[in-house]
Amino acid sequence: MASEKNTAMPSAPILHRPVVLVGMMGSGKTAIGRALAARLGVPFADSDAEIEAAAAATIADIFARDGEAFFRRRESEVIARLITERPTILSTGGGAYLAERNRQAIHDKGIAIWLNAPLSVLWDRVRHKDTRPLLRTADPYGTLAALFAARTPIYAKAELELPVQPRASIDDTTNAVIDLLRTRPDILEDRP
Repeated sequence: MASEKNTAMPSAPILHRPVVLVGMMGSGKTAIGRALAARLGVPFADSDAEIEAAAAATIADIFARDGEAFFRRRESEVIARLITERPTILSTGGGAYLAERNRQAIHDKGIAIWLNAPLSVLWDRVRHKDTRPLLRTADPYGTLAALFAARTPIYAKAELELPVQPRASIDDTTNAVIDLLRTRPDILEDRP
């Protein structure tokens, strides 16, 4: 009798705590977050999408109608609701990690990974989109560069940092995030 080969796919690693992707607009938080959640077999949430659904308005409309301060308060409420004790992947808006209360909630219940993309990559990804309310200025590149410079020291407070490679695919970057998470077995561990 011939033996059969085991063709089963390897089991996904075990995620113990929520993983929150932080970084600049255009760094890939949503795309990588979706792919990461699928690979790990856990839920995915996007704080900006949750805010839009609750408000029945786009982020740009909320900024225009209610202002950035109002938006940031709603953002904190949504992050506090989404960052639960159960393993999940959460993508946040570019400004979310700037607020101390959001950083504290993330650190208390999960782990933050900074997707650190170079300014040139960010600009290539966002310059043709009109969905970025902070870039609706006379000099959107200058605005992006100023935001990048101001936010980088705060993003650097994340527990883990992944330098985003300019030509890496979503799959390649997702693999790199998983490898990075494996350095923290309290967060992600391979099944025995």
